[in-house]
Amino acid sequence: MNTPQNSIALIPARTGSLRVPHKNVKSLSEHPLIAYTISAALESGVFQAVVCVTDSEEYASIARHYGAEVPLLRPAETATSTSPDINWVKWILAELAKDNRSYDCFSILRPTSPFRTPATIQRAWHQFSTDPAAHSLRAVTLCTEHPGKMWNINGNRMTPFTQNTIDGTPWHSNQYASLPEVYVQDASLEIAQTSVVSEFNSISGEIITPFISANQEGFDINTEDDWVIAEHYVQLNPEILPRVSVDPWKK
Repeated sequence: MNTPQNSIALIPARTGSLRVPHKNVKSLSEHPLIAYTISAALESGVFQAVVCVTDSEEYASIARHYGAEVPLLRPAETATSTSPDINWVKWILAELAKDNRSYDCFSILRPTSPFRTPATIQRAWHQFSTDPAAHSLRAVTLCTEHPGKMWNINGNRMTPFTQNTIDGTPWHSNQYASLPEVYVQDASLEIAQTSVVSEFNSISGEIITPFISANQEGFDINTEDDWVIAEHYVQLNPEILPRVSVDPWKK
């Protein structure tokens, strides 16, 4: 595996989840959800540092227990439900730079994708490292609901979400089988050159290579229903989760 000279894993874990309260530290199987992402990052061997970016002392203690660094707590203004990722990414990279810690690449690994394994991260890194023109890599999953069948509603009128056509016929009036494959970004992982933050004020830049998630790698827990599905996956196959080599967290 081609390991980067200076790469950092950033694991965001804010406290304000609305649909599944405190989902980042809610127990799945034997461990808090965040434990699986920390373990996958550490076991991948890709990163020189694994840092949890959180606004909570409790979350920080849990993250440290599982082997992540938490150099300082995330400011509240970067941890709201509407805060763009660029805000907290720019903040943590700047804070680390104050201690002469600079990195060529960063990866965002969200705790809500517990089935992303060390091997997933290694595959993604290999793809990114062999595409030197790419500013970033982003995980995507094939859409099951096609945007060609989606609509914008304004009052009592609606318009197609996209104006694309096939031989003059709008996507919304074509059969599903005739529509092109479309992918949706999932939350499992992103990798980027650190320079995109200053050059583009972005976490992705302009040249993005797709990493197509396989099986449950891109599964993202956003709702209570998602949580039930995740538990079902684990019941069917406990080995779907990354291995965690430390004892379960206890308060």
